[in-house]
Amino acid sequence: MGGRAGSRERRVCGRRGHVTYRPDEPEFAQLLRADSAHGEAWRCLRCGDWELGPPAAGGPAARAPVPPRGKALRSRIVLRVLAVERIVRAVVLIIAAYGIKHFASAQQSLRDSFNDALPAARPLANQLGFDLDHSLIVREATRALNAKQSTLTWVALGLLAYGLLEGVEGVGLWLAKRWGEYLTVVATAAFLPLEIYELHERPTVTKGVTFAVNLAAVGYLLLAKRLFGLRGGARAYHAELLSDSLLEPAPVTPSPAR
Repeated sequence: MGGRAGSRERRVCGRRGHVTYRPDEPEFAQLLRADSAHGEAWRCLRCGDWELGPPAAGGPAARAPVPPRGKALRSRIVLRVLAVERIVRAVVLIIAAYGIKHFASAQQSLRDSFNDALPAARPLANQLGFDLDHSLIVREATRALNAKQSTLTWVALGLLAYGLLEGVEGVGLWLAKRWGEYLTVVATAAFLPLEIYELHERPTVTKGVTFAVNLAAVGYLLLAKRLFGLRGGARAYHAELLSDSLLEPAPVTPSPAR
């Protein structure tokens, strides 16, 4: 039988409620049911505490819920953190895609305003010792304002597609779905060579942090979730979950031979 629950399991049960289940098999049901002065009580499959009243569900023991406990619950928390990071990134990318598309529709008027404002700002910039003609900001702004409409459209579509991909990853990780973990590893690993190139060509703190987070996420998911057959694969991962379940019969001691 699984070990005693920690405070983490009890906090989760405090937010979501206990997970009680009545197995059809008597040998399993007796592990989870108890009688008290206030009536029957059923043991929570997540935190191990006893809950008065009838169980929330019932059926064959093989169909009993297996709520994460111990190491699996800690892993679920890590997945939620990664999911939030992916969802935030998705929102930023989708907003950027919308901004570029909106910018494309107003590109001509913005270009005219920029061209009118630049000569007027040049005397003040010269007095401040700022060379507008060789400014990186001015050069990049001029390039963007003179970019083709088709180029801006493709950039917006690319950002939108990338943002949707990040959003799907975030949902899969938040729900702790196996497909979400695989999708995150494949999609994130596919962009690592590009991130390495960008970090080598134009290193920044933001790029370095992003690369480190993505690399750590890939490594964690591969090893902790046993993806692609690593460390025994899916079978070993599910066996690890079941090994900490409270729904397992006590071992039978064989009778001595006569």
